[in-house]
Amino acid sequence: MMTKAMRYFITHRTTCHYESSVTVCHYLARLMPRPLPSQQCPWHEITIHPKPSERAIREDYFGNAVLYFELEGAHQKLEVISSSLVEINSSPPPVPESTPSWESVRDACRAYKLTAASAAGEFTFRSRLIPTGVTYAEYAAPSFQAGKPILAAILDLNHRIHRDFVFDPKATDAATPVEKVFAQRRGVCQDFAQVMLACIRSMGLPGRYVSGYLETIPPPGQARLVGADASHAWVSVWCGDLHGWVDADPTNDILASSRHITIAWGRDFSDVSPLRGVTLGAGAQRLTVAVDVVPDQDS
Repeated sequence: MMTKAMRYFITHRTTCHYESSVTVCHYLARLMPRPLPSQQCPWHEITIHPKPSERAIREDYFGNAVLYFELEGAHQKLEVISSSLVEINSSPPPVPESTPSWESVRDACRAYKLTAASAAGEFTFRSRLIPTGVTYAEYAAPSFQAGKPILAAILDLNHRIHRDFVFDPKATDAATPVEKVFAQRRGVCQDFAQVMLACIRSMGLPGRYVSGYLETIPPPGQARLVGADASHAWVSVWCGDLHGWVDADPTNDILASSRHITIAWGRDFSDVSPLRGVTLGAGAQRLTVAVDVVPDQDS
């Protein structure tokens, strides 16, 4: 059974001002919404100023669409505008008690032959930005009682991170290590997703880092602020062959819904960075990002 379909018009504008002129730059952009059974993107375009001398699209290892572009010629400002129309037809999440025990999922992911579960098992390992270890397993353990259905355990861990960690945009930046976030119990959605993945993987379970957007709703009586939305991050957990990957959002203590728009997934933030590149020249750089997620009122 599907929930009501939602349509969104999304604009993601990134502007980079350079202290001195850049003569050459090479960038990778992961800004195109993924095609999924529950999500379609009938229209998408990326506009770049100045106009690139070269651009090409490919898929990375995880199946994310990646735009490569390069600019030649002196410039002190780069603007990348991603525009998309996205349709979401999400199904209700599984009943937690209907999912298999977390131990059975863990063990299935360790199979010596290729199965859906063993393929998911590649996401059980530590990654470049997300450690694993006793510290995270001990924090996760109260949620993972013996025989507990995996989605029930994930929902409990999701709730505890939301309860124990304070949302504080000033506490971290994109380079803050998970160890520091875990110690200070403060951060933003990227931090909470990576902490949750450190816990899940330390229990031997597969978890993916998901980047995308979340429709924000202004307070009653107030208008939406243009450009006030932002990129969002959450986690996806393998819940067995029947239910597959289920997405959980520890920042908001919910499972992903028709308000979550998926752009890319990988092991951690370094696999899904919206815009990454190298420049010749530049000096200091000032980056600004403005995102609009506007629901189609006719959907």
